[in-house]
Amino acid sequence: MNKIHAVVLTYNRKELLRRCLEAIQSQTRPCDEILVIDNASQDGTQDMLRGLGLAPRNIYRLAKNVGASGGFNVGFRLGYQRGADFVWMMDDDVLPEPDALQRLLDANETLSDMGLARSYLLSTAYTERGIITNTPNISPLCNTIGYRNWPATLAHGLVPVQQATFVSILVPRKTLDDYGVPFSEMFIWGEDTEYTMRVSRDSPGYMVGASKVIHLRQDLGPININKETNPSRIPLYRHHIRNKIFISKKHKVYPRFLVELFRNGKLATKFLFKREYRKSWTVFSAIIESLYFSPVRQSADVPLVPDDSQTKEPVTGNIRPASELPDA
Repeated sequence: MNKIHAVVLTYNRKELLRRCLEAIQSQTRPCDEILVIDNASQDGTQDMLRGLGLAPRNIYRLAKNVGASGGFNVGFRLGYQRGADFVWMMDDDVLPEPDALQRLLDANETLSDMGLARSYLLSTAYTERGIITNTPNISPLCNTIGYRNWPATLAHGLVPVQQATFVSILVPRKTLDDYGVPFSEMFIWGEDTEYTMRVSRDSPGYMVGASKVIHLRQDLGPININKETNPSRIPLYRHHIRNKIFISKKHKVYPRFLVELFRNGKLATKFLFKREYRKSWTVFSAIIESLYFSPVRQSADVPLVPDDSQTKEPVTGNIRPASELPDA
């Protein structure tokens, strides 16, 4: 029987985390382990987790906030190094329906019976009002006669996808073996896009219609610097814009990279003329940084050490040279 580790990344949202963990613990197919990556929360998250009775070895508190990218990097490595056959990854604001995990595993078995390779399986995400959110991109991979193959599994409620998020994603051990883990250097916004595009170049991921989760606080739609009104959040968009440009350079044709540069240069100039100087500088600095931004690939079995967290004992594992991983 496959060993499933649920991994939840959290930061200063202990009440959301509590609801998420309760939903995971209520699954019809129980997880073999539930691991929490605490991104240096300061809101009493640790006290709440102790109150829930979660084993200390299943709580990994980072020494500092390393962003969602760093947290997901640690989470995948921890699940892998604890021997998971599948890592079920999500943020603390995701509420899986009771059969969400079982539906993902059923889909994996269906695809196996059909002889179809898969890089990951993805739940269908909804807002609290039942509106679709976190929509993935359909896979562009073709069948043997040159047509895009995405309709082949529709009868089973499965859609092959390429670009997706970490909102209830089930990643097989083989994918982590072959492609390593997300880039921690991306910090926030885009690490899931880059990773799912990286691992699905040869074998698509699959969105599973019957596996459903609620993604809380999503009614405002995708993040957008044009609509941002919170001054403290504006500097964070440097990561978002830099990462988008990096992804276009790394995973798409070169002209797309030039288009992204031009579009964001135009956006920065627009903010400048509107005297929105903070937004203008954020976009300009992101463009400059993107020109030399080059994250380092990391395998899933690179040991977790005190630099990763406040845990004194490292998680053991053999370091796999980056040269053995496929190009990112």
